[in-house]
Amino acid sequence: MKASRLKQCLLELTREELEDMQAAGAEILDCYRQLGKAQTNLVAQCLANQGTFYEFDHYPKGDVIDGETCGQYFYHAHRPELGEHGHFHTFLRAGGMPRNCAPVPYEGQEVRPTGENAIAHLIAISMDRPGFPIALFTVNRWVTGETFYSAKDTIAMARKFHMDHTYPCLAVNRWITAMVRLFRPQISSLLHERDRTIDDWGKQHPDGDVFEDRDLVVTSIQSIDVAKQIALVNKTLARHQCAA
Repeated sequence: MKASRLKQCLLELTREELEDMQAAGAEILDCYRQLGKAQTNLVAQCLANQGTFYEFDHYPKGDVIDGETCGQYFYHAHRPELGEHGHFHTFLRAGGMPRNCAPVPYEGQEVRPTGENAIAHLIAISMDRPGFPIALFTVNRWVTGETFYSAKDTIAMARKFHMDHTYPCLAVNRWITAMVRLFRPQISSLLHERDRTIDDWGKQHPDGDVFEDRDLVVTSIQSIDVAKQIALVNKTLARHQCAA
């Protein structure tokens, strides 16, 4: 999403939506403050007491799951060539999904989680070595083994993502919940781009199963900057207040 498009998207949001994003930004900064006082960071908290760190393994082991809200995430690393330390994958499980959401039709041979085991990948958050977010991205279905839902349904699910407990660290759970709120416009844009990428790839490879094609991994990506996002939200909200 280009800067001009982001500004326009923010102008189209209601005052309440902007205030929610503003609150999310404040939440993120407060998490950084708390972690900084303890001389630690988001990634370090996920890796603490987990033993030897191995590429591709999920951290914390067993993932982080909120049994009430059905949010889920894990951290892992396997792309040092892209300038990241690792990334978070965020999900919503079946119990937390809006009732009108349905999986994308699929005629391939791969077995997908369905019913009460259904799960949707929302967004991935790329992290640098100091433990701060640098990008958001989406992936093809096979990467996470999700059920797979349309961008429209996944956007609705992202609004329900909320990690509301203390494991592995309250600050990490507050932060990851707030990240999905603060970057709502970018997440929506990336999910729509994901669907277009998959559709185009399928047309270019009509004889294959596009959702299981190992040559298609990342389906959309965008660099992010928390401080700039907060500043832009504050500026847009000020315009709303002046116009009121």
